[in-house]
Amino acid sequence: MPDAVVIGAGPNGLVAANLLVDAGWSVEVLEAQEEPGGAVRSDRGVHPDYVSDLFSAFYPLAAASPVLARLDLAAEGLRWSRAPRVLAHPLLDGRCAVLERRVQDTAAGLAQFGAGDGESWENMYRTWSRVGPDLVRALFTPFPPVRAGLRLAAKLRASGGLRLARNLALPVRRLGEEEFAGEGGRLLLAGNALHADLAPEAAGSGGFGWLMSMLGQSHGFPVPVGGAGAFTAALVSRLRRRGGVLRCGERVSSVVVRGNTAVGVRTAGGETIDARRAVLADTSAPALYRDLVGEEHLPSRLLRDLERFQWDFATFKVDWALTGPVPWTAPGAAGAGTVHVADGMDGLTRFAAQIATGHVPDEPFALFGQMTTADPSRSPAGTESAWAYTHLPQHISSDAGPDHITGRWDTREQEAMADRIEAQVERFAPGFRALIGARRILAPTTLQAMDENLHRGAVNNGTTALHQQLIFRPTPGTGRPETPVKNLYLASAAAHPGGGVHGAPGANAARAALRPRALRAPFHRAQRI
Repeated sequence: MPDAVVIGAGPNGLVAANLLVDAGWSVEVLEAQEEPGGAVRSDRGVHPDYVSDLFSAFYPLAAASPVLARLDLAAEGLRWSRAPRVLAHPLLDGRCAVLERRVQDTAAGLAQFGAGDGESWENMYRTWSRVGPDLVRALFTPFPPVRAGLRLAAKLRASGGLRLARNLALPVRRLGEEEFAGEGGRLLLAGNALHADLAPEAAGSGGFGWLMSMLGQSHGFPVPVGGAGAFTAALVSRLRRRGGVLRCGERVSSVVVRGNTAVGVRTAGGETIDARRAVLADTSAPALYRDLVGEEHLPSRLLRDLERFQWDFATFKVDWALTGPVPWTAPGAAGAGTVHVADGMDGLTRFAAQIATGHVPDEPFALFGQMTTADPSRSPAGTESAWAYTHLPQHISSDAGPDHITGRWDTREQEAMADRIEAQVERFAPGFRALIGARRILAPTTLQAMDENLHRGAVNNGTTALHQQLIFRPTPGTGRPETPVKNLYLASAAAHPGGGVHGAPGANAARAALRPRALRAPFHRAQRI
């Protein structure tokens, strides 16, 4: 009998398992898919000479994560690579907002968009340099972050804390207007906010756009050499080397609960695996509570709160094997690992408004990855392994474009949406489509079939909006990984601090499980109130 069973071998489940074995626990990880990694996987499914990341691809949060730093994955062979430029947002007139690897270079480029904009960017970065490390530690610490919070509070007092807090609460459109005279800096902030499901006019989108932009400036948007799967391989290697057990192709059908305590799990194959101390679930919150635990073991208030749980945007992704580099009209986009493809700030607002009203966007904002630019091992010299994804409504009411896409995602609809994304890229890079040697389409339903946590392709396991963060994540409570069932912990991005590959939800769940019994009980009880 293992001390702990971990449901799901995504990055958070694997981080949790690693921390538990480090503490001397015996751990068994059960993964429904035939390979580990969750949304951190790669393959050669588009073309045998090209490595393609199936889901996530760039990892600024991993680079900044103190959780992952302590695991020392370099000892397991993990190496990082970075593109010459971090991120670019080209415009149709040939101008390009570029997040360079050196802050001075980013500032020089933004100064061309508006007087004083370079200085404004450098001021933003100086603030980040003072508070950023403590802010990240506070975010990635179990709630409430007492020690990290005190350090952060001291730094904030010395850095105009109230004004910074106001800026972080602003919609990113307003933050950009206050800080920058020209469009360049505004686009960098707003495009980064839309990596999540935060529209330019959403409260708090300024904070998220600032966080991602400053992480890009300080850490870049690194990628694992050889593909995203190398990141997972390092976590698995570390786990197994320390005695942890990983079983793939083992779907958990239920959590065994006796006396309001999780005592093990049952698999779809009928096997019962007892857990001596804890069960940790790297699953979505609705799946854990409704499907694995069952309503009879849960307080009625939690069940009512789950009715209000909000998923983040759906996602549609296309992978390409390109026979040459992307012919961007704006030269600044050529060396960027990540490219934001949208027609300016108003294009971003229009895109987000269409999603909010249930429409499939007619001119989708595309996050475009140039993976060979970031890591030359991904494809033969002179070619590009590339992808783009865009967001969609979770529930489609109509199509703002001409293709009558309904969300059935049959072959016709998948091809039409992929063509729409390619047409958008073609506007900014004429000749792009002529370079496509092969492509693969990953519709929302496909993404969910490959990783059940990606509900219709929702990549953050729940909205990033303020009403579902901190003590509201995944439902109003303590903001901690304990559940109403004793010895059961939520270890996925559905828990605080949410999405992104940084390992914090898994680490928080492992730390909670490792606490002495007398200190664990009050948090479990609090979740039943």
